[in-house]
Amino acid sequence: MPMALTHLALSHFRSHRRVALDLGPGPVAIYGPNGAGKTNLIEAVSLLSPGRGLRRAGADELVRRPEAVGWRVAAEVAGHEIDTRAEAGQARVTRIDGKVAPQVALGRIVRMLWLVPSMDRLWIEGAEGRRRFWDRMTLSFEPGHGEAVLSYEKAMRERNRLLKDQVRDGAWYTALESQMAQSGARIIANRAEAMARVMAAQDRAPTDFPIAGLTGLRADGDDAETADDLAAAFAEGRRRDMAAGRTLTGPHRADLGAEFVAKGVPAAQCSTGEQKAMLISLILANARALTEELGAPPILLLDEVAAHLDADRRAALFDEICALGAQAWMTGTGPELFAALGQRAQYLEVREDAGQSQVVKL
Repeated sequence: MPMALTHLALSHFRSHRRVALDLGPGPVAIYGPNGAGKTNLIEAVSLLSPGRGLRRAGADELVRRPEAVGWRVAAEVAGHEIDTRAEAGQARVTRIDGKVAPQVALGRIVRMLWLVPSMDRLWIEGAEGRRRFWDRMTLSFEPGHGEAVLSYEKAMRERNRLLKDQVRDGAWYTALESQMAQSGARIIANRAEAMARVMAAQDRAPTDFPIAGLTGLRADGDDAETADDLAAAFAEGRRRDMAAGRTLTGPHRADLGAEFVAKGVPAAQCSTGEQKAMLISLILANARALTEELGAPPILLLDEVAAHLDADRRAALFDEICALGAQAWMTGTGPELFAALGQRAQYLEVREDAGQSQVVKL
């Protein structure tokens, strides 16, 4: 069954009071002026996958104001009905086929990849953003990766609290470090497998976008991979970690390196356009690898992607998306940006009227 939204309904979500759309499996071209609500629309779609969506917003940030009555995103996708919502002042609740489910369960129904303008500086800013990109890539292959990350981070927060409180009794640390070690080993293995799959997918398929060579980077002296090695490293590092007030060893310290393979130049030293093109190449390779594994392409969310490409590169991107058969949600300011798609796409115009977004299917 195609991994595509066939119906999307929004209620009081950001600038959208009401939206109801019926869709087909092909590309979705969304255009309208800046501030009309295009990104809000694809952000709603992103909440149908595990996590906080493409803007990493809290539940209270997503509500339409001034009403502030709570928000809802509902969809039919891959034969399932998904409903995720938050009432005013309440935590987000997700239901799959009418039953309450954890967010991680969404990853077993729909795989989703996205590229947004804030990621354009991925290679020149801090490692946290690159780790998040790597983990989203990994989650697309292994839905259980999210559970491993949550387990690791929860135990690490507790360990860091002990460190800050200068607790010296080793018995307080052992159980937490065992949990961190087990989850950390899974994280390391999952990340390595995901990177290998994406790199192989880049090598196997012709593309008009530059190949990005990826490398997993670690902090100096941080070479533990197995659960036993990680547990030993955590135990040995307690004195140093206590002085720092935080955990200085583990997969939360990893970084993702990238190189423009054809030029042999690190991504951080490439032009802005080359960096963007490498990101697109990685998203497309990730999508190809998933398509080979699952027999269906993931949903792609590409915010303002067309505006940063010349006409030839835009046409090449559209051709690759159509060859994949992916439902790619793409935003831009005007229909001319999607001219090369022609009749291969579904078109949505987003308009702003008295502070309210209107979505018209053309």
